[in-house]
Amino acid sequence: MLRNSILAGLCALALSAIYPARAQAPDRVLFQLDWLASGEHAAWYAGLGQGFFRQNGIELSITRGYGSGDTVNKIAAGAAMFGVADLGAVMTARARQNMPVKSLSITYTHSPHALFVLRSSGITNFRGLEGKRISITPGNSHRLYFPEVARRAGTDPERITWVNTDASAMAAMLITRRVDAAPFYSIHWYYTNKAAQRAGEEIVVLPFVQTGFAIYAATLLATDETIQRNPDLTRRFLRAAHQSLAWSRDNQPEACRIHVRANPEVEQDDCEGSLRAVMGFVFNEHQQQTGLGRAAPDRLAFTWRVVAESQQLDASWNPAQAVDTSLLP
Repeated sequence: MLRNSILAGLCALALSAIYPARAQAPDRVLFQLDWLASGEHAAWYAGLGQGFFRQNGIELSITRGYGSGDTVNKIAAGAAMFGVADLGAVMTARARQNMPVKSLSITYTHSPHALFVLRSSGITNFRGLEGKRISITPGNSHRLYFPEVARRAGTDPERITWVNTDASAMAAMLITRRVDAAPFYSIHWYYTNKAAQRAGEEIVVLPFVQTGFAIYAATLLATDETIQRNPDLTRRFLRAAHQSLAWSRDNQPEACRIHVRANPEVEQDDCEGSLRAVMGFVFNEHQQQTGLGRAAPDRLAFTWRVVAESQQLDASWNPAQAVDTSLLP
């Protein structure tokens, strides 16, 4: 019996090394989005529904966002522990105000930034937008990049009228012609165009990348304090996030069914249209070369150069100061 007890103890010890037990209660974590909970964010809700965060010892709650700049500010202020926001907003906050936030994992390997316009407006590119009214939300990353996009297209960015509004109102303002253009990620075209078609209009997408933008976009972020004081929690969060992305890539209809249950205002086909587009920004040749979540030095440098030019910031500042991928799976 003693021998059996010893063997049982050794087996338990071995298993605990492979599957460490978490005797304590799961860590409660608030995750701040950068926008309304559209199909773009389906992977996070799918990960929550599939139990990936719970399996990693995290009791996750998700809250909507109001633009990347607002999310960065809320993370820095401690209103949420982790968030998703555009890397340009993270870099700007770090370089301009030394805000203690960093990117933990690059989500979009290239930028889906775009302007949406109505086909009936006659606008077909970024040239000749002087005098036009473009809606914007406070801190929106589109605003960070637009001056450089406009200059490359031969448009004077100082002659644009920006109309501040809430994120939820932008599509309606465009469709009802209260503005001439609205900034959206191109992945939002499917459901936005459906709304336009119901009003007898059609949305045309003007991607920023048409002017040569191959820059990093959405990223997961946290504060310096979270990274330094809670490295284990941060690792577990990132592991669950990557599991959520990979599972959603391979199970898109089911991921959207989970998302729609949590966000019934989103229609299933709208979610699938957005999620399909999202996966092209996350999983692609660049991601295969760098590894999921990691940044290539040349693209990171170019991303900063674009941000610095558009915001009149010091181009010699090292963008690596805004990125810490050391805790990735």
